[in-house]
Amino acid sequence: MTKWVYSFGKDKNDGDATMRNLLGGKGCNLAEMASLGLPVPPGFTITTEVCTHYYDNGEQYPSELTAQVEEALAAVEKSLGMEFGSAENPLLVSVRSGARVSMPGMMDTVLNLGLNDETVAGLAKKANDERFAWDSYRRFIQMYGDVVLGLDHHDFEDILDTYKRDESISQDVDITADGWKEIVAEYKALVERELGKPFPHDPKEQLWGAIGAVFSSWMVPRAVVYRKINEIPESWGTAVNVQAMVFGNMGNDCATGVAFTRDPSTGENYFYGEYLVNAQGEDVVAGIRTPQSLTKKGREKEGSTLPSMEETMPEVFTQLDDLRHKLEKHYRDVQDIEFTVQQGDLFMLQTRTGKRTAAAALKIAVDMVSEGLITQEEALLRIEPQSLDQLLHPTLDPKAERNVISKGLPASPGAASGKVVFTADEAEVKSHAGEAVILCRQETSPEDIHGMHASTGILTSRGGMTSHAAVVARGMGKPCVAGAGDLYIDAKSKLIRKGDIEIKEGDIVTIDGATGEIMLGHVKTIKPELSGDFGTLMEWADERRRMNVRANAETPLDAQTARDFGAEGIGLCRTEHMFFDPERIQNVREMIFATTEDKRVQALAKLLPAQREDFEKLFEIMHGLPITVRLLDPPLHEFLPHTAEDISAFSKAADIDEDQVRLRLAELTETNPMLGHRGCRLGITYPEIYDMQARAIFEAAVNVASKTGDTVIPEVMIPLVGAQKELELMRAVVEGAAAAVFKEKGSSVEYSVGTMIELPRAALTADAIAEKADFFSFGTNDLTQTTLGMSRDDASNFLPYYTEKGIYERDPFVSIDVNGVGQLVDIAQQKGRSVNADIKLGICGEHGGDPASIAFCEKIGLNYVSCSPYRVPIARLAASQAAIREADNKTVELKDKKSA
Repeated sequence: MTKWVYSFGKDKNDGDATMRNLLGGKGCNLAEMASLGLPVPPGFTITTEVCTHYYDNGEQYPSELTAQVEEALAAVEKSLGMEFGSAENPLLVSVRSGARVSMPGMMDTVLNLGLNDETVAGLAKKANDERFAWDSYRRFIQMYGDVVLGLDHHDFEDILDTYKRDESISQDVDITADGWKEIVAEYKALVERELGKPFPHDPKEQLWGAIGAVFSSWMVPRAVVYRKINEIPESWGTAVNVQAMVFGNMGNDCATGVAFTRDPSTGENYFYGEYLVNAQGEDVVAGIRTPQSLTKKGREKEGSTLPSMEETMPEVFTQLDDLRHKLEKHYRDVQDIEFTVQQGDLFMLQTRTGKRTAAAALKIAVDMVSEGLITQEEALLRIEPQSLDQLLHPTLDPKAERNVISKGLPASPGAASGKVVFTADEAEVKSHAGEAVILCRQETSPEDIHGMHASTGILTSRGGMTSHAAVVARGMGKPCVAGAGDLYIDAKSKLIRKGDIEIKEGDIVTIDGATGEIMLGHVKTIKPELSGDFGTLMEWADERRRMNVRANAETPLDAQTARDFGAEGIGLCRTEHMFFDPERIQNVREMIFATTEDKRVQALAKLLPAQREDFEKLFEIMHGLPITVRLLDPPLHEFLPHTAEDISAFSKAADIDEDQVRLRLAELTETNPMLGHRGCRLGITYPEIYDMQARAIFEAAVNVASKTGDTVIPEVMIPLVGAQKELELMRAVVEGAAAAVFKEKGSSVEYSVGTMIELPRAALTADAIAEKADFFSFGTNDLTQTTLGMSRDDASNFLPYYTEKGIYERDPFVSIDVNGVGQLVDIAQQKGRSVNADIKLGICGEHGGDPASIAFCEKIGLNYVSCSPYRVPIARLAASQAAIREADNKTVELKDKKSA
């Protein structure tokens, strides 16, 4: 017979901390605390497997559950010498949820369960306090009515507020026993009036109602959304914990509180928490009364005059402080604990790993290593790589007021305030004038790059987490909110509308790229401070990771930022971004409109000095680290003028008839340009383009090597190769340019030529391609598009449904699709190495900064990952974690082989 119910407490304890998946976090920790001899009120846990059974079987419980609950309840009665439902010596219980990972506030709780008109009298007599008993009764009816019966809790609040107003009472603690009796009668009348039946009287009916409500709360919208945000599988389910009540509201020798074993905001090692005298748990978080600090130090930090628990209950505080140290030493991590003091006796109601800020997490991890509690490897594994974003970008001051009007996707972290502008040109003009601006577009394009660079933040109404705006903003380290679909951004009228709200050009808005929130007006931000703990942790990470971490960068600012964050080279320099410079775009367009090769070469000759200067700056900043330069990749139409105004201006500047311009534009129009004339296909048809770029790279490399004495390491990458012959032809162009430059300069540098694997055919024929390549760089943005047949800019409209329905576990443009795209990457690395054992393998798509994707790269043995500059520390930490876990997995496999 399946065991569905596990008891905990000093007299009967079935579980322990290793049973988290079965008992949930709360249940396993209650059992663990009981096994440690801590004062835990007895109770039992109904397992997460019951929740799974409940939803898999039409919301029906297993047939054995009732008997097992009755048996476990009897054990609690025996342990305490009390009886559930007794009018003389009533046992009351709490019913709480408990998933395997903490979901604070997402699911339901019921306290004081078991009270009715008879048991309330028994409770009053036993406690010798009628007021306390009836206060507990009204709390139970209100909570049960809300959680189980589905009534609006405001209706109960209205009854209570009306009574207090009529009696001129401001605080709940001033209501007498008779007052609570009157309020209870009104509460019960409300239930009967709304439901057409009386409030349930039978304690066992109450218990099963509460158990059902907790299981049902697993699927309420707020819990579903929380799971989606935090990637918690629906199949995990929640446990239900039924525990004997202890009361913090029996008088002034009673209290309830919440504490952290260290400060969760700063990581400082002092007892951090709050408590309330003569209260129950919900009073601490409800805000009706002001909680008091646990410690004198905390009180002084807050500037409070309210006495601390250390001062009012010194004996209990000393006991609690001892338990704080015992729990932290046992769990070897910061604990978030809930406790109740009943008539001077301390009871522990919960312990769990405490949530903390990124800054606190760093300090706590480093301190615990110093204290000998954990190893450096454990410290590294404790830090969520993504949380480092909080440290690398400005964040909103948590104390600042904010007027949130909309919410989009948190596309690039950080916060920024500025004047609304609608064009890239206007952004640049205002930025040069010293004004902070937020560039607001329906969606951005490569032509907006200068305006994006000039802006303090970017806001779009279309696009997803990997849209152009999102990718470029992350690369620049700019805050970005994308896909704010309820905003109508009208660039023509220079207005943003949402309902009755209108935002005009020049109005101030604030965006939070970490939450996706958009706010009216200026909101104060806090600059990041990278503490010594950050440097210490990064040193530990670098010592343990196998893969190198490079950055995607093409501007000096990006390159310097990447170096500052510890990048070991540039894994992707997109040369097209250099072409969009307003001073160069005219020459680019003249090259495209050239009708002969000679005219194209003339136009390209104007571009070469600027390209060479770009590369010189990058080589100098990188000081001998490798730089992978991708030759021109996007379709030519992206560089062309499109508006009547731009067409007219270009034709005059280029001295080309406007009709000819329009004719050429029509010739270059493609139905599906992302699969059209782009990448190496441009080099095949116009080899002079790649020849110019290669010359610029090698001239710059030789110049910088001569000037600085540094070893300069250019890696030339041919994009969108799908066949060996394409790479062979383009390699010949690059090698020809190199030979010519080296001859002219009388000097040379070592270089390599490779390709971007971003087409399924390239992955499947990687052995042939590897014969002509020194390296592969997996361009997983386009490889994902071409493998899944999805446009990343359009997929945001439907991908949420795919993840919601479990078609994809995560957005495949955010985290690599291991079973599809991942298989192609693995096939390509195996085939490539089969013919070229020394081939260098890396990844340069957005996945290069995603911890889960980095773990996949470690597993298949890639040499490096490349990501946006601001994600370099995240990638360094994630790569170290991946290496540690992979080493652990291999150790386990070795042990298994030996034991077999």
